[in-house]
Formats: sequence, structure tokens, C-alpha cells
Amino acid sequence: MSTILRKKVMRTLTRTSTTEMEVTSIRLERELKEKLKELSRNQGYQALIRDVLWNYVQQKSGDYRPQFAEQDIRASIEAVAQQEERCVLTGKFIQPQEPMLLGLTKTGDLLPLSIDSLSD
Repeated sequence: MSTILRKKVMRTLTRTSTTEMEVTSIRLERELKEKLKELSRNQGYQALIRDVLWNYVQQKSGDYRPQFAEQDIRASIEAVAQQEERCVLTGKFIQPQEPMLLGLTKTGDLLPLSIDSLSD
């Protein structure tokens, strides 16, 4: 499992003990469930689902907390936003047609970055 994914899963695991959680049933396609299991490995796909849901809620509610640090970015590429994006380092919104950067992570993901988010 990538270091970044492991950090995210660990944040979920430390939020609330499972004895304090409510049981909820959700139907997933078999293929989606298997992919989630592959991504989460031994950490558990339910923790990964909770983390994805918490990230979504934080983003939509305005309680955004950056999930990445500058040291997670190994290279950047100049780009232009085609839709509204949010910088993964600062949380700043990037508007459509605004210059931005795409940050390449150590795990090979490309993430949206605002122009001023990286140190020179």
C-alpha cells in the first residue's frame, strides 16, 4: 500500500473506535468491492470507504484539510484547469481556465496544485 494511502487509512482508523460506530449496510458491485480490498490490502476496505466518504464530506462542507504535504510531490507540470479544482496542498480553489500545476506524487498520481503552492 502506498505511504499516502496508508496515512489516509490510519487517519480513519484513529477517528472513532468501531464500537462507537453505527452499522450501515451498503450495496457495492462485486468488482468495486474487490478493487477496494486490493487497494486497502490488510488495512481493511471498510476503513478505506470511510476515509473516502470523510474526504468527500470535508471537501463539500468547507472543512477541507489538506491530505498531502509538499514532500509528497516529486515533480510538477504546468497546466490549465478545465473545471474547478482544489489544491491538495493549500485547499485553495482553482477556477476553470486558471493556470495551475499538476503535481506528480511519489506513487505516480497527478494532483491539482495552485501556482503558488510549491516553495521555490
